[in-house]
Amino acid sequence: MCLRSSSYTSPKPCKHLADYKLRHAFNGYDSLQNCLKTTPIGRTRVDNHNTKIPRCNFCNGYQGRLYICLICSSISCSTHILLHTQSKSGHDVAIDIERSELYCCLCCDQVYDPDFDKVVVSEQIKGSCPGRSNKRRRLDSGMELDLKKSKQLIAMRDGRAKSCYPLGLRGLNNLGNTCFMNSVLQALLHAPPLRNYFLSDHHNRDECKRRYGEKLCLLCEIGALVSAMFSGDRSPYSPAQFLYSWWQHSSNLASYEEQDAHEFFISVLDGIHEKESKVRNSSKDDGDCQCIAHRAFSGSLRSDVTCTICGYTSTTYDPCVDISLNLDTVNLSAAEKTGLSTLSGCLNLFTRAERLGSDSKLHCQNCQELRDTSKQLSISRLPLVLCLHIKRFEHSLIRKTSRKIDQYLQFPFALDMTPYLSSSIVRSRFGNRIFAFECENTDSSAEYEIFAVIAHSGMLESGHYVTYLHVNNQWYKCDDAWICEVDEGIVRASQCYMLFYVQKLLYYKANKDLSCNASVESR
Repeated sequence: MCLRSSSYTSPKPCKHLADYKLRHAFNGYDSLQNCLKTTPIGRTRVDNHNTKIPRCNFCNGYQGRLYICLICSSISCSTHILLHTQSKSGHDVAIDIERSELYCCLCCDQVYDPDFDKVVVSEQIKGSCPGRSNKRRRLDSGMELDLKKSKQLIAMRDGRAKSCYPLGLRGLNNLGNTCFMNSVLQALLHAPPLRNYFLSDHHNRDECKRRYGEKLCLLCEIGALVSAMFSGDRSPYSPAQFLYSWWQHSSNLASYEEQDAHEFFISVLDGIHEKESKVRNSSKDDGDCQCIAHRAFSGSLRSDVTCTICGYTSTTYDPCVDISLNLDTVNLSAAEKTGLSTLSGCLNLFTRAERLGSDSKLHCQNCQELRDTSKQLSISRLPLVLCLHIKRFEHSLIRKTSRKIDQYLQFPFALDMTPYLSSSIVRSRFGNRIFAFECENTDSSAEYEIFAVIAHSGMLESGHYVTYLHVNNQWYKCDDAWICEVDEGIVRASQCYMLFYVQKLLYYKANKDLSCNASVESR
């Protein structure tokens, strides 16, 4: 689905879903409640009691995506779901059994409906308890609770969650394969510079609409999202308006298909930069840009290319908003062959001098001819918020294959980036000599504390993203609409995909500000 006009102000409903609700109201949704089951990891799926293993009624297959018709409860696979619709008039809407998401058989796409979402989220709350324990509890299936008692129990549990969770922790509803978006938004909205910028109303929605007349503005929607997350309301929030605004900015990614979380992260920062550049009438793309995206995440990389014959070095500087790190799967040491890899090892690999191949000879300004060269990267300027992207997805153009690297990565909660600064790298190469470095970081600004981890579980084609947030010395797992406490061991054992660190001084100030806001809210 792609938005081509800026006149859209809300998600456009699917015509076939609207026709279904007009004819059947909520009958299908009500009957569905008896089939919803919360899994041990907090996801909600459709459990068909008629069969232990759901199978397609056409091919008897049970692998891949399976859908259950909202009218006749017939099960079809992704290959035959359209055939079921064509054979039975009006059977246009089905549910993805594994994901509990609405699917329009005629549009061949997932669709979003807030009424359906309420049913699923309500079942998630009934199936699990977000109390002080990090273990999810289920209601005894043998208990016969009427609707009134059930609602009272849900209200009690929800009240306990509200009383113990810090301000800003709020689940985000999955709008159809949008766990990639929800995971990144949780991390972005808890990045202190970004959060404080929008909570301080530096981008005023009313002023923006008055000056530019845009009905869909990415910054306005982020501001609304931050306000909703920090409003004190703990019920799951649906970022539908933000999703449509982002689709308009990144029309090439506008669909209900699963996207890459890192690609989405870069796209959002680009959208913030473009909008603020328009407001400031500036087009700077380097580290001097004063948009909130670059003020928070922008750093600078130094690249030294050295001639192996004469030793002449050519130095260039490039701005960056994140650092992508390879997991060394080619030249594994004996320790790494056991599945253990460290973040410091990845950073050492990133800043290690690399001999370029003979097919990559560069022109040496001193020799005045093509020479073999070596290249070494280092960090010349660190950002306030450091984002480290772990390359877990490999794509081979030659073999035309893709795979996910499941190797475990050991990462610290407190990180000192001093060894990877240009000042440290160059001095280690030339000895303890005095060099002048522009924007050289002090020791304090090179020390970071972790505040968010985005993890990816599952396979390359059918994985799932979650976010772990560190707030007030406690880790919380944000799994779409669900939020619960977890031990730090769970975080360390996760397959981290993106790591978010903030400078230590800013980290402690941000936690202090949050504690003050929470105490004011409790009064």
